[in-house]
Amino acid sequence: MKKLTVLIAALFMVAAAVPVSFAKTTFVTIGTGGVTGVYYPTGGAISRMVNTKSKEYGIKATVESTGGSVYNVNAVLAGDLEFGIAQSDIQYKAYYGQDEWKDKGPQKKLRSVFSVHPETITLIASEASGIKDIMTLKGKRVNVGNPGSGQLQNTKDLFDAFGLKESDLKAEYIKAVEAPGLLQDERLDAFFYTVGHPNGNIKEATSGRIKVAIVPISGAPVDKLIAKYPYYAKAKIAIKDYPTAVNKADVESVGVKATLVTSSDVDASVVYAITKEVFENFAEFKKIHPAFENLEKQDLLQGLSAPIHPGALKYYKEAGLDKFIDKSLIQ
Repeated sequence: MKKLTVLIAALFMVAAAVPVSFAKTTFVTIGTGGVTGVYYPTGGAISRMVNTKSKEYGIKATVESTGGSVYNVNAVLAGDLEFGIAQSDIQYKAYYGQDEWKDKGPQKKLRSVFSVHPETITLIASEASGIKDIMTLKGKRVNVGNPGSGQLQNTKDLFDAFGLKESDLKAEYIKAVEAPGLLQDERLDAFFYTVGHPNGNIKEATSGRIKVAIVPISGAPVDKLIAKYPYYAKAKIAIKDYPTAVNKADVESVGVKATLVTSSDVDASVVYAITKEVFENFAEFKKIHPAFENLEKQDLLQGLSAPIHPGALKYYKEAGLDKFIDKSLIQ
């Protein structure tokens, strides 16, 4: 009996000397967009950064291809996703209860993590359609964006600024990934796509049998749009990215920013880990896509409308980056 007691005591001493972690692995999902867009590889890169340190953080991240910004925001708020990539305008409208959220009211649980790349509203049209600007879309077959996407709302905003209605044209509501093929099959005259450049879908659309132009979006209506919605800004599409388009010079347009959002319900340690990994590996992050090429760290703190999540803010304070954040977003 004495020997058994000594053995048990020895086992307890060994167990006490070995560090044991009782922490559970936290699984998080990042909602993105179509697999050919910029959102999907962005989400993939973020998840890989975190997963390389999964033992340190106790986090496993996965990526989900989704319908886009509106879907991602709603899924984050519902708890179906922990993170989602959404356009800055969609973030703004959700937080303040506008448009898609008019009946639900302000979505005060929405939180910002950081912004990513500029996204330009891009209008692609076949040369044969005769579409030269927004107003010449009347009567044409035009994809305005799938339900749940940010680009559909961008199109609606543009139409409002230019005095157009969806009923003025033959509107289609399909995903951006399908539009280039339909344009080349002559089943569409044009399509809108809010996206970072260069983009594979736009390259596909401009490289086929049907000659295609990138249509400028400019003029007084654009100034009106920016005055009404401050999350919009003028932009240019570099034609060097699309050498087979019929354009000869860079194309004027208007755009928003892609942002990473989460919910106030998501644990601060999880948001901190994701924020830290992106900013601490910023040089690698910029290699994900040419649209990130000229980004600086402070750029990732612009174009945000919802309050900064406390987990992200903790890192920004540690890194001295909080000075670049709009003070109204710090709670």
